Amino acid sequence: MSERESLVHNSGMAILIDNKVIKSIEESSKLCAEFGTDSIPNSLNVTNCQGFAMIPGFVDCHSHLLWDGDRSNEMILRQSGHSYTDIAKMGGGISKTVKATRNATESRLAKLGNSRLNRASKFGTTTMECKSGYGLSTDSELKLLSIIDDLNTQNPIDLHATWLGAHDFPFDKTKKQYMEELLSEQLPQVIEQGIAKWADVFCEPGWYDLEQTEEIVRDAANSNLASRIHVDEFVNSDGLALAAELGCVSGDHVGYSSDDARSKANSAGCMQTFLPGTPYILGKELNLPLKKCIDNDWAFSLASDFNPNYNSLSIPFVGSLATHRLGITPLEALIGVTRNPATTLFSKDADNTPGTIRVNGPADMLIIKSKEIDGWCQYPGDNPILKTICKGDVVKL
Repeated sequence: MSERESLVHNSGMAILIDNKVIKSIEESSKLCAEFGTDSIPNSLNVTNCQGFAMIPGFVDCHSHLLWDGDRSNEMILRQSGHSYTDIAKMGGGISKTVKATRNATESRLAKLGNSRLNRASKFGTTTMECKSGYGLSTDSELKLLSIIDDLNTQNPIDLHATWLGAHDFPFDKTKKQYMEELLSEQLPQVIEQGIAKWADVFCEPGWYDLEQTEEIVRDAANSNLASRIHVDEFVNSDGLALAAELGCVSGDHVGYSSDDARSKANSAGCMQTFLPGTPYILGKELNLPLKKCIDNDWAFSLASDFNPNYNSLSIPFVGSLATHRLGITPLEALIGVTRNPATTLFSKDADNTPGTIRVNGPADMLIIKSKEIDGWCQYPGDNPILKTICKGDVVKL
């Protein structure tokens, strides 16, 4: 991941974009000679980077975009010594958000989604995976996925929907009843309506066990719906090993996964996705093994995990945690929020795969406040993004 010379262009380059695609990357002098500087055609829009660095648009491959409610009171509970599991048993956590989200109108959820996507654009996200998961009923989950589908047509960010009906067990059904609903009602309707690209399961002790997770993932796969699942966030429950065995495109959180599982996941093409903002906000030790992954050449991604607890859409802050607190280089972190996550969202070798600045690739790019690419993650508490370019157009923020 650290072969800097082969990955970073020298300064003084220019990029030609046509029809949302990068057509040429040349020395500025060459493109200026070709198109002229004195009489630029009206059909040609020029964005001057003024010497600032340009990097690929961020690919946030794990977010919980749509929900309503407020769980800010849970910080006091955590500071009083209550765990995530304790708070859930007290009626907080996911179930509290589910109640608020079920009661919200579609127009309110759409308004919240649009506002959050605008924030994400300001922080440089150009592609985002968005989960359902705060409905926990067939009607509510389908409503959330439908809103995500609508938002995708209204916003410059490219959205990829994930069905997360198995985020928790609802308060109004037994586990057996809800498993039957997931497999016999929700999943078939998600498939029929074609409104999700992925399936997800919150595979953790106290939520969905390995057997339940496997049943959901296999049923989804039988309907040609691939999976990316939550695993090993609180303990090592062999979730990442299961994700690798089942052919999931990613195992997310993976804070407590074993080295053996990490190796198996890498061999199986199952991306490890680390979400450092979550342990940070929960007050846990930041000890995610990013450097070990690099030392062993295990690919990984980084993502926001935007949710009611971690209410941040700033990928630069995720990069700041990865570099300042977890010890990887800015370039390694940049690959973790661009090229690597893009491979989990797009078909292998697809021309429209984002995450890199390359000829014939999509024109999703960022101009940052630094003249060096390393500056992208060195503005904690501030926004390093000067301009977000999505599909070739400068996003109006």
